Amino acid sequence: MKETLRAKELVFVASMLFGMFFGAGNLIFPVYMGQIAGSNVWQAIVGFVITGVGLPLLGVAALGLSRQESLFDLSSKVGRKYGYFFTCVLYLTIGPCFAIPRCATVSFTVGTAPLLENGGNPLFLGIFSLVFFALTLALSFRPGKILTWVGKVLNPVFLVFLGILVVKALLSPMGSVGAIAPDAAYETGAFFTGFREGYQTMDALAGLAFGIVVVNAIRDLGITKPDAVAKNTVTSGVFSCLLMALIYLMVTIVGAQSRGVYPLCENGGEALALIAEHYFGTVGALLLAVTVTLACLKTAVGLVTSCSEAFVTMFPKGPSYQVWAVTFSVVSFLIANLGLSTIIEYAVPVLMFLYPLAITLILLALFGRFFGNDQRVYGWVTGCTLVAAVLDFLGALPAAAQAALHLSTLLAAAKEILPFFSLGFGWICPALIGLVIGLIHSKAKKRPTAA
Repeated sequence: MKETLRAKELVFVASMLFGMFFGAGNLIFPVYMGQIAGSNVWQAIVGFVITGVGLPLLGVAALGLSRQESLFDLSSKVGRKYGYFFTCVLYLTIGPCFAIPRCATVSFTVGTAPLLENGGNPLFLGIFSLVFFALTLALSFRPGKILTWVGKVLNPVFLVFLGILVVKALLSPMGSVGAIAPDAAYETGAFFTGFREGYQTMDALAGLAFGIVVVNAIRDLGITKPDAVAKNTVTSGVFSCLLMALIYLMVTIVGAQSRGVYPLCENGGEALALIAEHYFGTVGALLLAVTVTLACLKTAVGLVTSCSEAFVTMFPKGPSYQVWAVTFSVVSFLIANLGLSTIIEYAVPVLMFLYPLAITLILLALFGRFFGNDQRVYGWVTGCTLVAAVLDFLGALPAAAQAALHLSTLLAAAKEILPFFSLGFGWICPALIGLVIGLIHSKAKKRPTAA
């Protein structure tokens, strides 16, 4: 039985992983992180790469090792109702609530706004996003060869342009990283801040949602044993992850160096546009606009298609694929018009809630063999993590929202009771407590097998 992919097959799977995880939107977060991390950028990069690169790979491997066919099947190990809840929230997050609107706002902020005389006018964003989502919806009804062509041609073009831009910036830096004072959030605990910033890529969530595509590709290549599937997923993923990590490293450094010329930008999209224009003028800005817009359009179509198909599968007696696609496109259009900075601001609390649940689910799936994949262990770990994740969600809300909800007393108590809560990791100890209780419960309730 075949257990190892050939070199050509490894490259195929690696390129699939890279294409699935890396999009134009992934660039705006390391650029901005570099701007605010300053001289502490190195610690921040390590944390960012763990969540932005390592966790997505583990998520895909978890699906392969657990023998589950979908995120719903995997999360239903906790319970069927939880499976519906977690799957719906995750798909809505990487779909119409945040990731799809972000595709439009990133392409507008990076590509179109810098080319307009008054690019900050909300009217321009409204017109751009209307056209963007009209095309998205039209293509999502028939995502045929045009998307395959765009993916095969655009991704190399985008990476070539990005490579030229980054090399130029590194050879002619705008400033010294060591001379850039870090923002308050990165003065201490830069590693943990970078770790949380990696949540913004949403790639770990995407790995859980779409990882079955990669797993099935490996199975189609003749690898059938779950351990071999997971092993080959990790092996092939090392190549794509190294490339992603290298890109994140260089882009973050360029972002930090840009503070030598430009002040801190409102978001990474603005910073990336300024950097491109600084080195290549209007031509560079125009090329960046075209490549980023097409890349984001392709991503948006893929997300609308995947989310619609997922909801049709989960709710077979509900709306049709076309109705879901229209609904998701309209919701994405409305949210996109809030602007990139607002979307990022309100995505943070949701990701602070989802990521602990995703991380624990991934780890439980990877090490499930050691406790027989007992549902009691899944339930206790997830239940304890869920309570702490809600507190992390409330703690990450914008200050105005916290004041309106009168959360100061609750959050102060959480900070006193939960270790690491102030760092955004209040879920770690509850998850460990849930693991211990689950294992004890599992052992106590385990029935002896018949002779």
